[in-house]
Amino acid sequence: MSDIPERLRRAVIAVEDVRFFEHPGLDYIGMLRAAWTNVRRGGKVEGASTITQQLARSLFLSSERTFDRKVRELILAYKMELVLTKEQILELYLNQIYFGQGAYGVASAAQTYFGKDLSALTIGESAFLAGLPKSPNHYSPFKAYDRAKKRQEHVLARMEEAKFLTADEREQAAAELLNFRRPGAEQAAPYFVEYIRQLLVAKYGETMVYKGGLKVMTTVNMEMQKAAEAAFLSGLRRLDKRQGWRGPLRTVDAESPTLSMVAAVTDQVLKIGDYREGFVTKVAKDHYLVQIGTTVGKLAFEDMEWAKRRLTGLDTAKDVVVNQNLKQVLKPGDVIEVMVKKLDHGTVHVQLEQTPLVEGGLIALDPNKGAIQAMVGGYDFARSEYNRAVQAHRQPGSAFKPIIYATALNQGMSPASVILDAPVVYEQEQDEKTWKPENYGRKIHGMVSLRDALAHSHNLATVRLLDKIGVRNVIDFAKTVGITSPLAADLSLGLGSSSVGLMELTSAYSVLLNQGSRVEPYAIFQVKDNTGKVLEQAEPQAIPVISKETAYLITNMMEDVVQKGTGQAAKVIARPIAGKTGTTDEFINAWFIGGAPNLVAGIYVGFDDRRSLGETESGAHAALPIWIDFMQEAFKPLPVAAFTIPEGVTFVKVDSATGLLEGEDGQASTVELFTKGSEPTQATQRRLDPIDFYKLDQTSEGAL
Repeated sequence: MSDIPERLRRAVIAVEDVRFFEHPGLDYIGMLRAAWTNVRRGGKVEGASTITQQLARSLFLSSERTFDRKVRELILAYKMELVLTKEQILELYLNQIYFGQGAYGVASAAQTYFGKDLSALTIGESAFLAGLPKSPNHYSPFKAYDRAKKRQEHVLARMEEAKFLTADEREQAAAELLNFRRPGAEQAAPYFVEYIRQLLVAKYGETMVYKGGLKVMTTVNMEMQKAAEAAFLSGLRRLDKRQGWRGPLRTVDAESPTLSMVAAVTDQVLKIGDYREGFVTKVAKDHYLVQIGTTVGKLAFEDMEWAKRRLTGLDTAKDVVVNQNLKQVLKPGDVIEVMVKKLDHGTVHVQLEQTPLVEGGLIALDPNKGAIQAMVGGYDFARSEYNRAVQAHRQPGSAFKPIIYATALNQGMSPASVILDAPVVYEQEQDEKTWKPENYGRKIHGMVSLRDALAHSHNLATVRLLDKIGVRNVIDFAKTVGITSPLAADLSLGLGSSSVGLMELTSAYSVLLNQGSRVEPYAIFQVKDNTGKVLEQAEPQAIPVISKETAYLITNMMEDVVQKGTGQAAKVIARPIAGKTGTTDEFINAWFIGGAPNLVAGIYVGFDDRRSLGETESGAHAALPIWIDFMQEAFKPLPVAAFTIPEGVTFVKVDSATGLLEGEDGQASTVELFTKGSEPTQATQRRLDPIDFYKLDQTSEGAL
């Protein structure tokens, strides 16, 4: 506490809990005052949580807004006041509260925002930091300086009310020039860092983690992590633009002197690729002029073409008006987000942007060791700390199909085995309903090989295959390769209806691409205490869980997904790649998981409220481009590696229409892979009509 300046302590107390030293953890007077203020202003303007309550919530509880959590928070706050002094509570609060930009605690916040030690903070800077914990993302000076400045002035006003400042001191502090330090490397991998923190706290406790001086070595590869974050953010922005323009962030008075002051204070050197807020000052013939700090940028109509699609409702991505006149999209005073596109002889060219609402996750693993190389848990950690890479469970759609096809191979079938892709109706006895699965585009393909059925993601063939090999067998196989989420014991499993985590499904793919050996994913390589004693050391062990032959056959089939199926866009990566797309009903989630022998990565994209991404936003369209952008960078330092062919795999020339040995006429023959001993012994005698296969295929009995 002695290292925290009094001006900073007073700023926090003034804005968060002015009666902190008077109440017993619960401020009844503050509650009544906040309730009256909110009633007068017609909404929630002021909160009533004390510093002790906020500390209790931060240390011990989730952020969910429920009555049960609030009661627990009140009880914990009261108990904390019984065992800790006010100074101890304030010290704990100031040292662990979140200030945004990856900064926990006031010392970290001072360095993050101003590059200063605590002792060097001015009153104005202290007031600014004190205003952040309420909503670090909302009051970020890098996203909305005018809003952040108003929040600082509110804190200064509260300090004057509390008699911590005189009117002159408040005015001087408000007039201070705030020189912010732009976000840098200290905010790297925020979701991964928080994941590590949670693992450590669970194992060693709060005291050891925050005060024990632990030295933690992690598995993250920072170059891969940077590539993952860049690919993920740009991919979500592209997707968001396809959904349409939501309008300006807000509208202000373009002639306001306040904005002129804001412009002067936030003036920083603009670099290509910077995302900034600015406000429109003029509408010209073919462009807008946008004020960004003290710089005027030029926004050409061609750099905002995507904004012709105006989103008129947020319930569905379909609710758009097409071909809006670009000259009428913006007006002077509109505050917008732009990206610096080009610096040309003193002219700053920008393009129109908008922060995506869509979310998702990315995880990259070393399939040989299980080490987590990169992790992205969402678009912006400051906006949401919910880590979708490890916490979210979503329907994988067709991304689950490799598990089904691998089960079939494990039972002795081969990539050449044929299955019927045709309409089928299943009676559901329990609820007396019928279920009629359909292919994408409602096309049917007749008899197809398992290889082609997976490559082109045929739903009907997959459901028939699942029926043939048994749902329970697929569930058991899924558990073997690392799926821990509960799976539906019915045929809807064939369409990926059971929700799974991105980490577990990517880890399961790692088994398939790693010759059938499973390694548990891990993020912490080593932990030492403050004396240098090793507290834990990762010792990854690869355990064979399925045969090398089954693993190679399904991997080879997933290579065809890339070479000729739904993942063809990934062919731009010039090395052996295997993977699978996934899309759920109504385009709720889009997936792609895949990789090479030395790196496997998984991505899913979807709204947190599970609404549609929009028509055509399939795994191939919404998720795969992000995966490609990431992998092209991540693969650069890695050697090109081919998937190892096990000795138990043989190559046989077969008739592609039947899966049997090549007939005398040699029509439509192809070389296919088999586990030795499972290759066909019977040759194709004659070309059969599809109706003959209908009769031969046992799973279609009664379908006619």
